[in-house]
Amino acid sequence: MTTVASAPAAAHVSPEEAVRRIAHARELLLNEVHKVIIGQDEMIEQMLICVFARGHCLTIGVPGLAKTLTVSTLAQALQLKFARIQFTPDLMPSDITGTEIIDQDPSTGKRSFRFVKGPIFANIVLADEINRTPPKTQAALLQAMQEYEVTSAGVTYPLEQPFFVMATQNPIEQEGTYPLPEAQLDRFMLSIYITYPTRSEEREIVAATTQTIRRDIQPVLTGKDILWIQQLVRQVPASQHMIDYAVDLARATRPKEPPSPDFVKKWLAWGAGPRAAQYLILGAKARSILHGRYAVTAEDIRHMAYPVLRHRIFTNFNADAEGVDVDQIIEKLLETVPEPSYGEPVTPRPRGERGPARPGPAPTGAAASTPAPAAPPPVAGGATPGPAGPLPARPQPVPVSPPGAGPTPPPAVPSPVTPPGVAGHGTPPAAPGPMTPPPGPAPVSPTAGPPIYGQPTWMPPAAPVSPPPAPGGSAGPISPPGAPVAPPPASGPVRPMPVSPPPASPPPSPTPPPKR
Repeated sequence: MTTVASAPAAAHVSPEEAVRRIAHARELLLNEVHKVIIGQDEMIEQMLICVFARGHCLTIGVPGLAKTLTVSTLAQALQLKFARIQFTPDLMPSDITGTEIIDQDPSTGKRSFRFVKGPIFANIVLADEINRTPPKTQAALLQAMQEYEVTSAGVTYPLEQPFFVMATQNPIEQEGTYPLPEAQLDRFMLSIYITYPTRSEEREIVAATTQTIRRDIQPVLTGKDILWIQQLVRQVPASQHMIDYAVDLARATRPKEPPSPDFVKKWLAWGAGPRAAQYLILGAKARSILHGRYAVTAEDIRHMAYPVLRHRIFTNFNADAEGVDVDQIIEKLLETVPEPSYGEPVTPRPRGERGPARPGPAPTGAAASTPAPAAPPPVAGGATPGPAGPLPARPQPVPVSPPGAGPTPPPAVPSPVTPPGVAGHGTPPAAPGPMTPPPGPAPVSPTAGPPIYGQPTWMPPAAPVSPPPAPGGSAGPISPPGAPVAPPPASGPVRPMPVSPPPASPPPSPTPPPKR
């Protein structure tokens, strides 16, 4: 015999191993039940959910769809004590719970009352055609279904665990029947509807039941295994998001509640109670663990909405006149009630569209005391890359026109340092007096440390740059350092002279570069 949990070993398995065992047990149970029952996968799964969630189910279907056979086959696969009660109009409550009889002791002749247990003292009780008996006999099941005990003649007898009531009902014949009261319908966790089999399933049914082959059912689980699974089901996590979704679905079925939709107020006379939300979560937990998952999902709750809400909401005359049944209302309810959402939705974006990275924390310890690295040597053209941090704005060099470009006036050389002349000033200024050139041709390198803000950071170019050609002439060579400065000739282009570095005193604020 194959079982899921063996004695004390089941109490020490990891959650992953426990879920794997339960999913494997589900496959074995389906294989054993399908030896006798062909098709009806939805009905069998909902019955297993009801068993593992410690509930009771009401199965509704036309005659000949194997309702009774499915329950008895499932009891054999679970290795549980099975009892069938055929409900009839003359059935009495004592026929279900048990009765007291007078018993006489043969040795002493003393008489005493002795309680004889009824068929309800079993693990799986099949209440066949439960709507055929009067309400007083139907009510004999209420205490057993809710408190798992039976009281007779002032004495309370506990029922053996696990205990399930699986009732059947015929929806066709309504004459001579007693519909179950709403209080007793609410005790059933699920209301399972059974439909006709498909053509291939019906052909297989006919071929299998018209032969002499009989297949034996091998037990897969025991009573201890089922009790262990029931405890494990209640440990499956359900987030607040899922609990709110189940509560919203149950509250939306009440026509007198403010959040209920308009079609609920139009078609329903009464809605579901708090047990609906409880059984939605319990059924979703059992379904998730049967499918090998570790948490409840919204799909589990939507799947359990039909069997949980089907017998807890009641239509009014408007729905009956329009031909709207309960399943259509539940389907519309699932489309209307959204899942709760918390916070703002986060839309994933490509890496290139994301904002700049946040700056890291300031360095501490040895990293903070490390001096700044020296500035790199100047690159071609005299430009020197600055430090990594932000630098004050500095004037850009004047663009030099290539040879052969249009006429460009020579720049003016004011004193002290001012930007070159702007285009449009054609008259060259007078040549200044002799100026002392720099002591050597080497360019002045910036200091190795970081710049001091508020002082100029501009340095003269490392090498002389040929000035732009004047109108009607070509650029000539610049006088070498140390040579006297010659005045410009009377006729011909005016050649600018090199400018010495700025004096030690801080110059005025740099002026932006000229417009092109």
